[in-house]
Amino acid sequence: MEWEKLLDHYGLLIEGKLESYFSNLTQNAKDYHPFISELYDNIREYSLRKGKRLASCSTLLSYKGYTGKIDENILDVCVGIELYRHCILVHDDLVDKDKFRRGGKSFHNLFTDYDRRFGERITIFAGDLIFALALQCISRSGFSIDKIDKALSLLIEGYCEVNESQILDLLFEYAHPNAAEWSKMAYKRAASLFRATILIGAILGNAPERDVELLRDAATNIGYSFDIQDDIIDTFATKEQYGKKPGGDLVLGKKPLHIILLHERASKDELKLLNNVMRKRYITNTEIESIRQVIRRTEALKSAKEESKRFAEFAKNLISKTSMSDEIKDFFSSFINYIEESLDWYK
Repeated sequence: MEWEKLLDHYGLLIEGKLESYFSNLTQNAKDYHPFISELYDNIREYSLRKGKRLASCSTLLSYKGYTGKIDENILDVCVGIELYRHCILVHDDLVDKDKFRRGGKSFHNLFTDYDRRFGERITIFAGDLIFALALQCISRSGFSIDKIDKALSLLIEGYCEVNESQILDLLFEYAHPNAAEWSKMAYKRAASLFRATILIGAILGNAPERDVELLRDAATNIGYSFDIQDDIIDTFATKEQYGKKPGGDLVLGKKPLHIILLHERASKDELKLLNNVMRKRYITNTEIESIRQVIRRTEALKSAKEESKRFAEFAKNLISKTSMSDEIKDFFSSFINYIEESLDWYK
């Protein structure tokens, strides 16, 4: 797929810049304290694990869409975007008690030479530190002060939003939100990340104000579509497809859109089954399949897929109206098409 080829190509550029950044950071930290240098080396390893670099590439490509080029300034900003993405992930893994991330240990599990409590406490501080480093990278890029100020404002706003959404996501584990409440939460989750990363690249690339507003709405719709797809994957993908046991969100009591729709449509017995599963620390393959059958029967899966595709179509339409280069429009459209098409893999 074209979007994957572009991500692979530009992702390597960003990874090279990230590697150089961490090399300097860990070396300088040795003069302060060897453990801080070790901490930065753990952050480096965690951040450089293989992934799509979707957040930083969104910034890079939206910038290229208006300038026609890639330069050192935008690569410096992309290092900041990668750090921003990972400051969210280290906290996310801690809150959800995830043991692994991209084939390696979650950050709080990297400190087994000490104890669990030490790793958890270090991760809280490390996440805050990574966010500060992200801001520092952007502030030291070679863009004008005015542009840097706008980029930092977007990132800070995004960080506030994603933390608000995470708080609601936790609250919903103990409540029964409706679709409107889910929408408010999701507006500040993946949608927030797409808004910040795409808009930063566009603004640094001198995008016209009309395009900035079009991209703001497009990014929001991409985020909604992506969130729904990602939640469906957690429930319906196999371990071979997903890389880990499915149903993790169900065990935590999370309320993705398809579970909210199930709550509105299921019988009392079906709700009892769901509630019993959500109170357990471990879910069997038989139980996950029982929940899947209820989601299918109530057409909650079908409705959630339709919503995801509706948001995807909105996003593609908005992007087509911008003055970005055709190459970059095609990238975003190809990525959105992938989200839509992948929904049909899970039945």
